[in-house]
Amino acid sequence: MSVERNVDEIIRRMTLEDKIAYCTGADIWQSKSMPKYGIPAFKMSDGPNGLRCQEAEADMIGVHDSLPATCFPTAVTVGATWDTELYTREGEAIGKEAHAAGVTVVLGPGCNIKRNPLCGRNFEYLSEDPAHAGEMAASFIRGLQSTGAAASLKHFAMNNQEYKRMMGDCQADERAIREIYLAPFETAVKKGKPRTVMCSYNKINGVHSSDSKWLLTDVLRREWGFDGMVVTDWGALNDRIAAFKAGCDLNMPGGAKFMEKAALKAVKDGTLSEADIDASVRRILTIALSSQRQSRGEVDFEAHHALALEIARRGRGTAEKRRRLAGQRDRYGYLWPYGQRVSLSGGRLQPHKPHKAYKPHRRSPGRSLLPLL
Repeated sequence: MSVERNVDEIIRRMTLEDKIAYCTGADIWQSKSMPKYGIPAFKMSDGPNGLRCQEAEADMIGVHDSLPATCFPTAVTVGATWDTELYTREGEAIGKEAHAAGVTVVLGPGCNIKRNPLCGRNFEYLSEDPAHAGEMAASFIRGLQSTGAAASLKHFAMNNQEYKRMMGDCQADERAIREIYLAPFETAVKKGKPRTVMCSYNKINGVHSSDSKWLLTDVLRREWGFDGMVVTDWGALNDRIAAFKAGCDLNMPGGAKFMEKAALKAVKDGTLSEADIDASVRRILTIALSSQRQSRGEVDFEAHHALALEIARRGRGTAEKRRRLAGQRDRYGYLWPYGQRVSLSGGRLQPHKPHKAYKPHRRSPGRSLLPLL
């Protein structure tokens, strides 16, 4: 039986209560399994510059240990290479490591615009240029999904500052939104064809991303042709009823029953259509039933580490050339404390367990490998 026919049959058998419950995850990183319907769980994992897969105790900030994975340079470095083929290779490598770890959805890439240099998450984004960010993100998605894993393009949309990112209201006119902030996502969706998209925490002109029908249905699905699953950023769901209507499918993380009773009541009193819930269940089920079924394969970590070094050298080399063209001389020294202590993954997000890591400085003070820009 095809996945589509199987999905339709399962939805036909599910109770309304189970359909609503299925649209919230089971725990921090997994969707729900429902054995009575033949529904398997699938696992999600950070992230764009290396897998952070926790098998035992799990958390959102990296307190508990994770499986060894290649530590790739963050997006700020790979973006500086301007090399889409290189980023495709990184995506493919991360997809292979996800496959080996039993991960179906990799939470990345991020292609928000670097609007302000003070954004604490700029390391995770590719560029301040919408065209460049979109083309690079699409190349990563193609590489990762060629392995059978699913990419989750994030953070949709206008997640351009870290300060109050969970409660901020990003206000702009529609032209600025489309030409600057949505443009990289449009390119990534149309050219990369990600199987999932992650909605952001923030409001856009007063409406939470998770509640925005204009954003998730009118633009993402109807205009751009996206047919995959929308998952919330972890804790980003604002209103379950509004989110169903908007086309926001999977609420993560799981472990709670936020507004499930309210959604059930809304269907019964006619203020929420069961068809909207069915549409979300269908998109989640499609990921679950088409996820990787093969046994875990072997990973060539040494080859992946060599690729990570190539990306780091290429990214640094491009930055140095740009400084020389601008008439700036190269200077090197300590950016304390990072000349002595390695900070992985931007120092904040996805602190995964690297298969191998180099310290940026191995000799005397003043000989750090970190450029002073």
